[in-house]
Amino acid sequence: MPIVPMRALLDHAAENGYGLAAFNVNNMEQIQAIMMAAKETDSPVIIQASRGARKYTNDAYLRHLMLAAAELYPAIPIAMHLDHGNAVDTCMSAIAQNFTSVMMDGSLKDVPDEAKPGKTKQVPTTFDENVAVTKQVVDLAHAKGITVEGELGCLGHLKTGTGEKEDGHGTSEKLTNKQLVTDPAEAEKFVALTGVDALAVAIGTSHGAYKFTEPPTGDVLRMDVIVEIHRRLPNCHLVMHGSSAVPQDLKAKINQYGGNLKPSWGVPVEEVKRGIQNGVRKVNVDTDNRLAITAAIREVFTVAPEKFDPRDYLGPAREGMKAICVDRMTAFGQAGNAGKIKPVTCKEMIAFYAK
Repeated sequence: MPIVPMRALLDHAAENGYGLAAFNVNNMEQIQAIMMAAKETDSPVIIQASRGARKYTNDAYLRHLMLAAAELYPAIPIAMHLDHGNAVDTCMSAIAQNFTSVMMDGSLKDVPDEAKPGKTKQVPTTFDENVAVTKQVVDLAHAKGITVEGELGCLGHLKTGTGEKEDGHGTSEKLTNKQLVTDPAEAEKFVALTGVDALAVAIGTSHGAYKFTEPPTGDVLRMDVIVEIHRRLPNCHLVMHGSSAVPQDLKAKINQYGGNLKPSWGVPVEEVKRGIQNGVRKVNVDTDNRLAITAAIREVFTVAPEKFDPRDYLGPAREGMKAICVDRMTAFGQAGNAGKIKPVTCKEMIAFYAK
């Protein structure tokens, strides 16, 4: 099956009441782990790469790895998505590299960093700025049949009012609660003005392993916001970013074998499932896979320090990530749906958007 626009997967998920895990990748083993899990569970796949991942892997390598995945797993529909695109040019460069979906994260913008001459930093945008840049990407992308995800609100911690920064994305600015929590009324307006296919919302989640300092409650994880946005926008595909569960057993294993991870908690899978019941169709998962990979590698290095062949530790790392992918694909309900999705090309999507 060819690599398909993400909209085709989101629409099927909405019609059948399930969610799709979107897994970030940086190398071959991660793509292999995702595809092995997809085959085992008969799951459609969203593979995504950030700007940092594209720089690390190189677009040419990434493009050919994705083409190889499509060739080796012809029964699995795959969407190739740009995570947190920061500008129109970034999104268009991804489309030029055969990405079938892009995210224009207009919630932040790059400005000169006065403390670091020659460097930039990211700061929150206004609603109007976000609408303008996102609408520009939607118009350009839809003309090519490409899916667009937008974002309204900034990822960050509701308890401390701080943003977060990881993999070249995020702000270190002190943020207000209004900036950290998506306003449902603004979300309704944003979708109408931009025409995005999917909307990422801010509800107190963040990237990385340190999302919450204790098991999250409604004070720091605003699932009620998703419920209200879905009530207002029942046909909009919602997206949860920073939604790894941060399994305690993986953290313990990392620390057992020489790591030094501080106490922290992630987003419980049960809360993600609640989101799926209320319009969430795409759930970003990255940290959990990183933890699984690191735990496996640390164990090999500690238990068998004589090992030096990369296959001896990357193989177990790949299996560790595969296990996480299988678990999330099953929990989110996407398992068993790969064979039910009709292949759709970008050319066909151009006609769909032109209606």
